[in-house]
Amino acid sequence: MEKIKIIKVELQDLEQLQEIGRRTFWETFAAVNTEENMTKYLSEGFSNEKLGAEIRNKNSSFYFAKIGDTIIGYLKLNISSAQNEMSDQNSIEIERIYVLKEFHGKKVGQLLYNQAIQIAKEKGVSFVWLGVWEENKRAIHFYEKNGFTAFDKHIFLLGEDAQTDILMKLLL
Repeated sequence: MEKIKIIKVELQDLEQLQEIGRRTFWETFAAVNTEENMTKYLSEGFSNEKLGAEIRNKNSSFYFAKIGDTIIGYLKLNISSAQNEMSDQNSIEIERIYVLKEFHGKKVGQLLYNQAIQIAKEKGVSFVWLGVWEENKRAIHFYEKNGFTAFDKHIFLLGEDAQTDILMKLLL
């Protein structure tokens, strides 16, 4: 397999980000959610307006995982006021790590995760946190394997469905 590169997403990459975001979210959750809730979330959560604003936000950053010219996954990080739950200046939020299903088990998620931890260390924060759906056992196991522990819960709205996310953190 060709070497995987991690590159920062810029505003001109909006369409590619939208495509990988929608595709990986659908692959991950379509089988266990209604089509109506999935369609509503993908339409709103990955709209040009919302993604464009997120890319332009100086407190958020996206990174693609690529093999050659093919995008196979992505990462979204938030600091400061862009964080979903906390605006702790001493933390960074991993909002999303998604990888195309055909690349699961090939360490792509780990490379994206490593990028997040490297950035967190460069910024000198004392912890990294995230929210993960309580039903996403694969992701929970991945984060536990990387040293994260649960510390709280919050509600994530997928379309009309209120779902519980487990909040996890890793002290650096």
